[in-house]
Amino acid sequence: MKAVRIHAFGGPDVLTLDDVPEPVAGPGEVLIEVRAASVNPVDYKIREGRYPPVRAEQLPVTLGRDVAGVVAKSGAGVAALSVGDEVFVMLPQERGGYAEWVAAPARDCARKPDALDMVRAASVPLAALTAWQGLFDYGRLKAGQRVLIHGASGGVGHFAVQFAKAIGAEVFATASGEHLAFVRSLGADRAIDYHNERFEQIASAVDLVYDLIGGETQDRSWQVLRRGGILVCTVQEPDSEKAAQAGVVAMRYTAQPNGDQLAEVARLIDQGKVKVTVDKVFPLEQAADAEVHLQKDHVQGKVVLKVAQD
Repeated sequence: MKAVRIHAFGGPDVLTLDDVPEPVAGPGEVLIEVRAASVNPVDYKIREGRYPPVRAEQLPVTLGRDVAGVVAKSGAGVAALSVGDEVFVMLPQERGGYAEWVAAPARDCARKPDALDMVRAASVPLAALTAWQGLFDYGRLKAGQRVLIHGASGGVGHFAVQFAKAIGAEVFATASGEHLAFVRSLGADRAIDYHNERFEQIASAVDLVYDLIGGETQDRSWQVLRRGGILVCTVQEPDSEKAAQAGVVAMRYTAQPNGDQLAEVARLIDQGKVKVTVDKVFPLEQAADAEVHLQKDHVQGKVVLKVAQD
């Protein structure tokens, strides 16, 4: 089968399209014929050697953390899924989605939303689970609370806005000026142009800051939180001293595969409460171009690799 791998850390040129053996579904796993795979920031961070869980001695590795496809085979002990089922999944760290086939734990898979084709379904798992777990597992967001989402127009952010609104939270969301209309269309109560507006002059007494940016944006966020509030970040460990001074809880986290949560996301999509936005689609062999686009351009929604026809 074809798979996009890296044999060394570096720029986009280290991505190679290789012929590799087809994986085998072990106990509790399903073999998925991949139709599409999502591209995420973690992919180019791994490629550049900036993601510690992947070390040089583990190379070559296949990139990609989420896919949509069709179950082709089931391993021993799999009862919930059958051959022919259309599924999507966030893959464990040791599996790679930029490939024609992948074996995945059945417990991490969920049936693809009926409302989505394979390309749009592939764009969901990692970004949606990152948003879901950040808002609810770590941020403990509830109806009636106020949340400030930084980086609201990107892959994770555009799901976060919609999940927060779906439970009845008040949503403040930062984005660049050209993406404000998009963020409003997702349901944000107040879309803030971070180039021309100071979010700390607009949002106050916030229960949760969901930070997808870090750096100076995070430093300015302490003052908008109410005492007892929470700051959750995906990219940078928050300063514990600043958190203590602000009287808040703060943490960084990494999302994990979760089939049950992914099934709940699928229900929201099929109910029309969450929409999926794909910025651009590339063929598998242009994975390098897809990563450059995600890393260098202002992406609205997700970037996806089309691996095979639906």
